[in-house]
Amino acid sequence: MSSPSSKATTSKTYGERVASHSNQAAKDLLLTMERKKTNLCVSVDVTTKEELLKIVEAVGESCCCVKTHCDIISDFDQDLVDRLVALSKSLDFQIFEDRKFADIGNTVSLQYSSGVHRIASWSHLTNAHALPGDGIVTGLSTVGLPLSRGLLLLAEMSSAGSLATGAYTIETVQMARRHPEFVVGFIAQQRVERLAPPPSSGEEEDFLVLTPGVGLVSKGDKMGQQYRTPRQVVFESGCDVIIVGRGIYGGSGVEEWKSEADRYRVEGWKAYEERLLV
Repeated sequence: MSSPSSKATTSKTYGERVASHSNQAAKDLLLTMERKKTNLCVSVDVTTKEELLKIVEAVGESCCCVKTHCDIISDFDQDLVDRLVALSKSLDFQIFEDRKFADIGNTVSLQYSSGVHRIASWSHLTNAHALPGDGIVTGLSTVGLPLSRGLLLLAEMSSAGSLATGAYTIETVQMARRHPEFVVGFIAQQRVERLAPPPSSGEEEDFLVLTPGVGLVSKGDKMGQQYRTPRQVVFESGCDVIIVGRGIYGGSGVEEWKSEADRYRVEGWKAYEERLLV
């Protein structure tokens, strides 16, 4: 059964939910979604700079967010960062680095701010596992909050056999509630705050739920990924953003990538509008 607060969240438009967030990255994402009429995040999992930028240029108009894995890009450099940030401004999308931090606070603060990638300098959102405890949020927030960044906690995963279930997921929700100024939501397959006891204050809460493993055709791959349709994710499970990768840019070229991105945008938005009517 859904809690009153989570039901209220999914009954509101993305624009109406902006007022529920103090974090600028969350506000910016919701405003982008409302402005562009899209809840699509494109996961660009390629290994070279030019591949990544070519895909982003093709799909950027259809999405609210582009998700990267900077550590798989063989020729990552500042030029890539500059061009990606420029595209995020010209095509109006947010950048989400799918770093999945999972270490003690001091270490993750250095991983987030320093090294070759300097993620906090260009990525509006990043994510982390809850496994290390609250220190991981504290460490990341010391870097991210002054830059108006936001954090997503991995409450669930879309891969078969994931151990992020049950009590772990509930504890992840409770951790997010302890850090509302920086934790803006979850990577999850459902509105996971409904699984945890409601906040003791009784106040309405609002978390963004971004969901990977979305496909219009395929039901899975050979490496354990499982897929659900945009309607299952947004309408039936109440999630906010669909994350799609190979289903969009697995085709033959730019025009097909554009077409597929817009097809997912339309299906995701249709499911969201249907949800508002319930």
